[in-house]
Amino acid sequence: MTVTGYAKEGVLLSPEWAQEHLDDPNVRFVEVDVDTAAYEQSHIPGAVGWDWTSQLSDGIRRDIVSREDLSRLLSESGVGPDTHIVLYGDNNNWFAAWAYWQLKLHGWERLSILDGGRKYWLDNGLPLAVDVPAYEPTGIELPEPSNELRAFRDDVMAQLGDSKATLVDVRSPAEFSGEVIAPPGMTETAQRGGHIPGAQSIPWGQTVREDGTFKDADALRALYEPKGVTPDKDVIAYCRIGERSSHSWFVLRELLGYPKVRNYDGSWTEWGSMVNVPIER
Repeated sequence: MTVTGYAKEGVLLSPEWAQEHLDDPNVRFVEVDVDTAAYEQSHIPGAVGWDWTSQLSDGIRRDIVSREDLSRLLSESGVGPDTHIVLYGDNNNWFAAWAYWQLKLHGWERLSILDGGRKYWLDNGLPLAVDVPAYEPTGIELPEPSNELRAFRDDVMAQLGDSKATLVDVRSPAEFSGEVIAPPGMTETAQRGGHIPGAQSIPWGQTVREDGTFKDADALRALYEPKGVTPDKDVIAYCRIGERSSHSWFVLRELLGYPKVRNYDGSWTEWGSMVNVPIER
């Protein structure tokens, strides 16, 4: 079933829906994990695994994956123009949301996230497989991406001090304050610690319950609106490399229906290393 009560129908699907569609040829489950070895250990039957480090990012250009490479990845995953892609992963769908955001840049419509992600699926003993499925390539070609949902550093700079705009820093309080620059074990870092001036600290993890499912719409609104993050604002979310902020972008735009939300994927690794830009601690 579709998880109801949110602004957009069908963007969040329940584990019950997933179980009913395990054999649906028009549905492709895609696992995207922080731990890139997790998929090999076990996954939803029929799901393909995408590696965020090599398949969803361009390490040479420090950018998201190109249109050509993402088209190839979809084709090799057996995704055709009418395929419904259902994304899920570990860490409460961190990188599943990142993949979702990237596909939305290319206008993909038949797209959902599985509520609870890998955690909920494992914790509840739902069906698993270890074999890696093979699908016939479809040759699909994506259109050029739109930047309507993406913010760049100049966009952020232009919003500083704008009362009609707001920045949401979704990192941990320690990162926001500048106490630490990156979480333990994370290699992507910056020259300085702190946050972008005027940003509101609303950590991404506050949007999910203990079981990994998203909080209801009323609880989500209660996180954002008291801090001035309201639907009338031009909202930009950021984190360290853009994956956690994709998660908050999904909450704000897809679950709450905010009309103007962008993800700044350059995030703190870019802002915290640039010369002559302001920061706060």
